[in-house]
Amino acid sequence: MAAPIRKGQEVEVRIDSLAYGGNGVGRLDGFVVFVRGGLPGDLVRARATKVKRGFAEASRTALLEPGPDRVEAPCRHYGVCGGCRFQDLDYARQIDAKHTQVRDALVRLGGFADPPLAPIVPARSIYRYRNKLEYSFAPGDVASLVLGFHRAGRWDEVIDIDECLLTTDVGNAVREAVEEWARAEGLEAYDQETQAGYLRHLVVREGRNTGQVLVLLVTAPGERFDADFLIETLTGFPEVRSIHWAVNDRPAEVTNLPTRLLWGEPWIEEELLGLRFRVRPNAFLQTNTEMAETLYTLAREEAALTGGERVYDLYCGTGTIGLALAGSAASVWGVEISEESVACAIENAEANGIANARFFAGNVGQSLEELGERAGPPDVVVVDPPRAGLAGKALRRTGALGAQRIVYVSCNPTTLASDLAVLRDEYGYELVRCTPVDMFPHTPHIESVSLLTRAPGGAEEHDAGVAVE
Repeated sequence: MAAPIRKGQEVEVRIDSLAYGGNGVGRLDGFVVFVRGGLPGDLVRARATKVKRGFAEASRTALLEPGPDRVEAPCRHYGVCGGCRFQDLDYARQIDAKHTQVRDALVRLGGFADPPLAPIVPARSIYRYRNKLEYSFAPGDVASLVLGFHRAGRWDEVIDIDECLLTTDVGNAVREAVEEWARAEGLEAYDQETQAGYLRHLVVREGRNTGQVLVLLVTAPGERFDADFLIETLTGFPEVRSIHWAVNDRPAEVTNLPTRLLWGEPWIEEELLGLRFRVRPNAFLQTNTEMAETLYTLAREEAALTGGERVYDLYCGTGTIGLALAGSAASVWGVEISEESVACAIENAEANGIANARFFAGNVGQSLEELGERAGPPDVVVVDPPRAGLAGKALRRTGALGAQRIVYVSCNPTTLASDLAVLRDEYGYELVRCTPVDMFPHTPHIESVSLLTRAPGGAEEHDAGVAVE
């Protein structure tokens, strides 16, 4: 079909659904147009930004007729901030769309004609749910600098934030205090375009069930600030227990850097499922504490442990899932590439008196052979990979383990679907159930927990003909 639209052209289109990633889906004589800012039911005017053989991408320029599920967005920064894209979409409609997106991925990309999809688990709280936020410093138009989030669609512009509805009152107050401190110090914000300036990022992590706060300041090279003044500013909050400083000497905007402890403990603590976890500046922890408990409870239920199983916890992070399973398993063996996260996992096992869990730093795909020699073959494998999924060697070697059950925790339905197809087609696993979990209201992101069991003959078929590299 020839594209009925040219780049730069404006058209009117009715939005009928949401695509994975958050863009509205409309059609012009059957030709698909993905519209940023379009919600189901909307009639919009949109300008084409990209035209391909089978689809076009466009940005909404006018809302001609709102859809029935539009609501008033409560955030004063909505539409300017590049964060919560769906505050103006009724929450029930958000989770319906996410459930449909997981189903579509399993059908189209995974080849599951009738996927065993459980009802989606909605978030317990749709605001104030994040335990970690990263803010950017930038030169200000009026004030000397601003501290906030990137403007929607812009890498080179930061908007000042009065209040973020995803964090707590303490989180907002800490950000405001650091912004005032920076102005009082007369420090320059880093300019991403010119690569000049000093202050780059602020990271605030909260233990939502413990009330403890960790603060990380990221700057360009050089100690140009009064550390005592910063400490005095932050320790005005009794919740702050840990203050760190990191230096970024590269253009890339990153915060996952070696840190120097300025004050307090090297970590804060969080409590999940009755266990206590230490969290360092760069250690991975699900950013929605409430729903992390729901997610891990689901994983524990799907693992269906009886006390005698050997469990592999792959991409184990700080050990949260593995330690939640340890009380019902014979042993738990965790692998994670982040040495900082593994250090936390080992400390967490000790702090909770868990003696049957071991954690190791290493690349999952490269470590499984050695882990098998040390631990023996697993009965249950739990995987919680990054958005790229179980790519390449990690996927093949996980399938080749031949565990009776695999519990796959996913943050990306597209990579989940393709991984499940490989585990089914090449390693004899059956998808028993996939349960979507909404961890991040008002955003396109969706998590899920899937249970796979090895079909009869699956291991023998693999041994007979599927090579593992």
